[in-house]
Amino acid sequence: MQANILVVIGFIFSLSALCNDVSILAQTTWPSRVETALQQAGDNRVELEKLLMAYRKKGDPLKFQAACFLIENMPGHCYVETGLLDQHGNEVAFDALQYQSLGEAKQALAKLEAQYGPLKFGRTKVTNDIENIRGDYLSSNIESAFQTWRANPWTRELTFETFCEHILPYRATNEPIEDWRDDCKIELTSILDKLTDVSSWTEAASAISRLTKHHVNFDQLYYMHPTDQGFAQLCKKPIGRCEDQQTMQIYVMRANGIAVAGDFTPYWANRDNNHAWEVLLDEKGQGHAGLFNVAAKVYRKGYSHNLENLFFKNGGGDGIPKWLSGRTFRDVTDQYMTTSNVSIELNEPTPNGIRFAYICVFNGGEWKSIHWCNCVNKQATFSNMGQNVLYLPAYFVEDSIVPAASPFILDKKGESVQLSANFDLLEQKQLSKVAPAIKDDDLKTEFPEEKTVAGANYEIMVWNNGWQSLGKHIVDPGDSAVISRLPVGGLYWMVSDTNRETARPFTIDDGKPRYW
Repeated sequence: MQANILVVIGFIFSLSALCNDVSILAQTTWPSRVETALQQAGDNRVELEKLLMAYRKKGDPLKFQAACFLIENMPGHCYVETGLLDQHGNEVAFDALQYQSLGEAKQALAKLEAQYGPLKFGRTKVTNDIENIRGDYLSSNIESAFQTWRANPWTRELTFETFCEHILPYRATNEPIEDWRDDCKIELTSILDKLTDVSSWTEAASAISRLTKHHVNFDQLYYMHPTDQGFAQLCKKPIGRCEDQQTMQIYVMRANGIAVAGDFTPYWANRDNNHAWEVLLDEKGQGHAGLFNVAAKVYRKGYSHNLENLFFKNGGGDGIPKWLSGRTFRDVTDQYMTTSNVSIELNEPTPNGIRFAYICVFNGGEWKSIHWCNCVNKQATFSNMGQNVLYLPAYFVEDSIVPAASPFILDKKGESVQLSANFDLLEQKQLSKVAPAIKDDDLKTEFPEEKTVAGANYEIMVWNNGWQSLGKHIVDPGDSAVISRLPVGGLYWMVSDTNRETARPFTIDDGKPRYW
């Protein structure tokens, strides 16, 4: 009986302490953006507030600021699981990793589409950090990041802002949350032994790259496995997409005090597909890596919210192109290349309720939005655009790109060259063959150059507020010239049934095709 009484008394004291903690937290005020984030945490709010209270009491103001930084910018960060969906949003069972190659996976996908109709990858489950992340996980992450920042000699000039954005974050993209810092950390003396200048972050980064055991190989099969892989999965089988390679390198560098970011171009400007890569940053958070294809835009993944992004200007992600609904990326195109601001008159009717205009590149046989701006009196000014690129101004209506003006070339001098076909003036041109497919450096392999298929039908089209056919032509075995009468000054496209995603549009320059 006495033991039971002691248990009850202990329970009452524990309950009293818990109630006291909750009462204290209820009376605590936090910075406004932290409070806004906590309001989205649901039952996890108590967990996050305990963390904040602990760091407020520790007397290390930078660690408290770091905890606030992570929490106030946490909304929108999540683990995203993807699946193959039919036109009604129902998931169709498909695992690309069951197949030996991308070709085999595509064949399996084609069979499923014959059965279910058009299929596309989409979100099947989202696990939001703000509702689920544990305080002890965040505390461990903060302590490890600070220890690395304060101990390593090459981090001494790193600003607190750069530390928070590019070393402190616990995730790289939309992968599952896991412990990775301790396993990725290399013994400090091992790194110092490789350096001639211990204060050089570039030397340190090079040494870390040589010493780390964590590397991920690329396999194009993983293009059909769009769920971002986490640390455990990448350690078990170190193969993935470029995003997975990027994630692992971000882990390794951050764990060892190197500021690193994930840069990406949503769509290449001279071919299909896209790319993501890691970039090492200086003490002020600046840096770039080499580009092996033509990019119209380069963006940098961050952790903190960029309140200038379209997501915030639009009041949410509905009604805008999916990739532009991101909250944290920043435009860093001018860190990679010479850019120009481009002002365009939108001479096509503005759809009702449309406030934004988009600028697009041609990618995968379609126009894809690469940047946005406000529409003001049918004028649009797009900032920091890459030069020597073909563009189309557009609106976004009911999940579709709608032309807003004629396509144009932004040339190497930063001047716009409008492309408008004159149907009253025709000229005969000789098109010796279709555009060669660009070597796919993004895949770390080379696809063979596209060959003109003997006897195949190639359709020549001209842009006229949409692609307008000028007729089909059969290419003979000798690959002789294809002769067509083209409206002068236009943008043209020559495609067959098999090359629609890779064939490039072209203009006529000095009597010859110039592919873009």
